[in-house]
Amino acid sequence: MIRALVLFKQAGREFTKLLHPDAINPMKIGGLVIPNNIVYAVLGFIFLYFMSIATLTFAMLLTGLDFISAFSAILASVNNVGPGLGIIGPASNYSMLTDTQTWLCTVGMLVGRLEIITLLIIFTPGFWRR
Repeated sequence: MIRALVLFKQAGREFTKLLHPDAINPMKIGGLVIPNNIVYAVLGFIFLYFMSIATLTFAMLLTGLDFISAFSAILASVNNVGPGLGIIGPASNYSMLTDTQTWLCTVGMLVGRLEIITLLIIFTPGFWRR
């Protein structure tokens, strides 16, 4: 929830900056000033979150699944919420997916449970160097 709060407050800061370009408007949550590096980290996380959902959805579309089923399957997998819409809706299950589609949903589940930044760091060469 704190990420959503930071996102909304940052949007408000940007509107204020457009109206008053010289204003100094620190972000405060609960009376505490949030440093800009924390704000940028939250914005980076949210960007990676949406890009991973978009990338996995496009991968599902390439396997031949319709858009509603592909998007809801990935969204449900990343957020770990259960059924989606379309052929994987509440009256059905994920058994109709091919092996490739199931693996894409598995990647989505890993992204959602391990946090996208942690998962991406593991796959960088710098992580494995001494």
